[in-house]
Amino acid sequence: MALTLAGLLVVYLVGAIPFGYLVARGLGGVDIRRLGSGNIGTTNVLRTLGKAPAAATFVGDVAKGWVAVWVAEALGPEAWWGAAGAVLVIVGNCWSVFLGFKGGKGVATGFGAFLRLTPWAILPVILVWTGMALAFRYVSLASMSSSVCLPIAALLLGYPPASAVAAAGVALVVVFRHRENLLRLLHGIERKLGDRAPAA
Repeated sequence: MALTLAGLLVVYLVGAIPFGYLVARGLGGVDIRRLGSGNIGTTNVLRTLGKAPAAATFVGDVAKGWVAVWVAEALGPEAWWGAAGAVLVIVGNCWSVFLGFKGGKGVATGFGAFLRLTPWAILPVILVWTGMALAFRYVSLASMSSSVCLPIAALLLGYPPASAVAAAGVALVVVFRHRENLLRLLHGIERKLGDRAPAA
C-alpha cells in the first residue's frame, strides 16, 4: 500500500513539473505568470516569448503526460491504474505544488497522457482540434472541443471503460480551466490564434 501511494504521488509530481515556467525562466529570464494571460501553458508562452520556447513547453508537457501514465501502469495490470495516472497527471499540471497549487490548463499534458493510454482515440482529437482551430482560430475553443471529443472516441474505439471515464474527467477539468476563455468567447474578446499578447 505504501509503495502504491508513493507511486501515485510520483505521478502527481511528474504532472506538477511546470515546464512553461521553467522554459520561460531558462530561455527568457522571465516569470511567465507575469506576462500575457499569466498562464504557464504553450499558448501563452508562444504569444509572449515566441515559437522556440513554446515548442519546448509543449514537448515537455506532452512528455510528462506520457511518462506519468507509464509510471501509473507499472503500479498494476488493471486498466484503472493508467486511467488514474491520466487524471492525476492533469491534476498535477493544473494545480502544481511547485507553484502554490496553480498551473496550466491540462491540454498538452492530457494529449501526452492519452497518447499513452488511448493512442487511437487521439487521432479524432487531433482532427477536431485542427478543424476548430483553422475554422475559428480560437485555441481555447479548439482545446475544449477536442477534449470533449476524447471520451466519446475512447468509448467508440473500445478502450476500457476506466479510460473513457478518465477522459471524461479530464475533459471536465480542461473545460473548467478554460472558464475565463469561455466568458471572453461569449463577449467576443478572446484572442485568436496568431495574436500576440499585449505588451506588459
